[in-house]
Amino acid sequence: MDKSHTDMQGDTTTKKANKLLKETSPYLKQHAYNPVQWQSWGNEALDQAKKEDKPIIVSIGYSSCHWCHVMERESFEDEGVAEIMNAGFINIKVDREERPDLDHIYMEAIQQMNLGGGWPLNVFLTPDAKPFFGGTYFPREQWKHVLNEVLKAFQDQRKALEDSADTFTNSLNASELQKYGLTEDQTDFSIEDLNAGYKAMSAQFDTTLGGMDKEPKFPMPTLYFFLLRYYHLTKDDLALRQLVLTLDEMAKGGIYDQIGGGFARYSTDAEWFAPHFEKMLCDNGQLMALYSEAYTLTKNTTYKEVVRETYEWLKREMTSSEGGFYSALDADSEGVEGKFYTWTLDEVEKLIPEDILLLRAYYNVSENGNWEHGQNILFKAVTDEMIAKYSEIPLNDLKTKIAHWKKTLLQARSKRPSPGLDDKILSGWNGIMLKGLTEAYRTFDEDEYLQLALANAAFIKNKLIKNKVLFRNYKDGKASQEGFLEDYAWVIDAYISLYQATFDEQWLTLSKELTEHVVTHFYDAEENLFYFTSDNAEKLIARKKEIFDNVIPASNSVMAQNLQKLGILLERSDFCNLAKIMAAKMKKLITTDPSWVSNWASLVTSMIEPTAEIAISGSEYLNLRKEIDKTFYPNKILAGTASRSEFPLLVDRPATGDQTRIFVCYNNTCQWPVTSVDDAWKQINKTS
Repeated sequence: MDKSHTDMQGDTTTKKANKLLKETSPYLKQHAYNPVQWQSWGNEALDQAKKEDKPIIVSIGYSSCHWCHVMERESFEDEGVAEIMNAGFINIKVDREERPDLDHIYMEAIQQMNLGGGWPLNVFLTPDAKPFFGGTYFPREQWKHVLNEVLKAFQDQRKALEDSADTFTNSLNASELQKYGLTEDQTDFSIEDLNAGYKAMSAQFDTTLGGMDKEPKFPMPTLYFFLLRYYHLTKDDLALRQLVLTLDEMAKGGIYDQIGGGFARYSTDAEWFAPHFEKMLCDNGQLMALYSEAYTLTKNTTYKEVVRETYEWLKREMTSSEGGFYSALDADSEGVEGKFYTWTLDEVEKLIPEDILLLRAYYNVSENGNWEHGQNILFKAVTDEMIAKYSEIPLNDLKTKIAHWKKTLLQARSKRPSPGLDDKILSGWNGIMLKGLTEAYRTFDEDEYLQLALANAAFIKNKLIKNKVLFRNYKDGKASQEGFLEDYAWVIDAYISLYQATFDEQWLTLSKELTEHVVTHFYDAEENLFYFTSDNAEKLIARKKEIFDNVIPASNSVMAQNLQKLGILLERSDFCNLAKIMAAKMKKLITTDPSWVSNWASLVTSMIEPTAEIAISGSEYLNLRKEIDKTFYPNKILAGTASRSEFPLLVDRPATGDQTRIFVCYNNTCQWPVTSVDDAWKQINKTS
């Protein structure tokens, strides 16, 4: 049927919709009016490929992917390109955020072909869905050439092509542990093991600008969670300096939205200056937790401001009326990357004429622009304290001015056409942000952080969990697609954190139930790791395990941390033992270079010295929890009750009279109860 379609530039044309029009994914719907006869992944398209004996194009991207938009404009909206694709191929579009299982498989296939990796990911498959060629972004003429060459090879060299596809498919099914020689089964770790890995990792630090010594620069939160924990264990000054340097430089840079809060996906340069402007929920949830925890160690007020402004962005732009969090904001608006976030000098001067010289110095605004096409990315080169000293303005007066500038510029910016919003709600990414909010509440004791966290926790519970099964995607009032391991892992992690913030036992119960479901349906007893997909999921050409930590930690490393925490909270030795066995698999990498297994390395820090089990019982249990959480001490587990509880850490420790008692325990053995947090810390510090 014909529909009226308005593109990002505002031109209205009449185009025929393809089968993506019925999808809920914003990314797929973006392609609904392409002349390419796109279909979504499913039996209909796969059966058609077999019936018509045609190769398949699987094109994978996501809504806030800049180069995905470029390739769409250049190629997928071109009638000539569409004619080749429609005649010769079955064309399938995939949203990688809805189907990370497909993305993992075909991304690995492309990397095995030594063809790089990234998005858009365009993979050519045989009619039985086995990959034989592909790549990422192709300019239009190159794409047309590739299409014609693939069709020619499919016609003239079919046997060789299918043999190659079989080879790649067999390789995809190889064990990740065997592939990387991860055969360690020794579950004991020492500080020397961590020291060796940290030494190799620290050689890659950018000690001038923060982060790692390469570009583009991604925030990589797991690296800095590890540095926090490594510093806690060793008091290594370099680890602390690199952590602080990185967090400071990111907070000053253009990667951070100086006006509206929240971080962009990555910086295209080494200076954290020019971001790729998309904003992702998963990145900001991790960074909210990271800056919160770093504040407990450093007491740096900038970190508190970053968390506050990121929270304001989340609430303002990313929260649904039901309490779910949306996935992402596009890098582009009005067809131009970064247009929503950048400024000319004239624009700023008209809004804030009275302070323009000071503002120009503060945000590095120049007449000709500090970026492209006369535009300025707002960033800070020095601290507020240095600006105040140089300008001879009292620091408090400067901060008052800055608050006024931000409010004025944000109001003006809100009138601009907004970047595209990917409004699907993903359970795992919501879990990441729920953890970030909860950790922010535990650090800063801001009730509004807790209220938003509780609303989101209830949303996940009521809308995305059915009969102890977690669903991944929520859109238009419907949950779909059973969750992948990353969804379960992050939601479990968030609920464990929320329990320790509130001591509301429903969150601990839910964590336990979801974990038991994961063990039943995702666990591989031969390798003692978890598959990315449930045994109830669609059977693909390979069933993968995710073990390497990247911008988002590996689902297996998050799950191992969950097992460690729940094992302590629930006195489940089977959970604790499995966490140790899983960590042991990564020992070779942890001890040689933990850059790609940093979340595993964080888990190991909690195994080298005993975890402090802190049980609080009595009417002041929440207030004492707040007091305990003011101190940086990552290797602890908290449990609490006003009176009695059946959970193991609390069952034999009821309140006595009007006193609230704190029990400090290690390995299920408790010291004499105390009634003050100071006395509890004396017991903890004496043991550690």
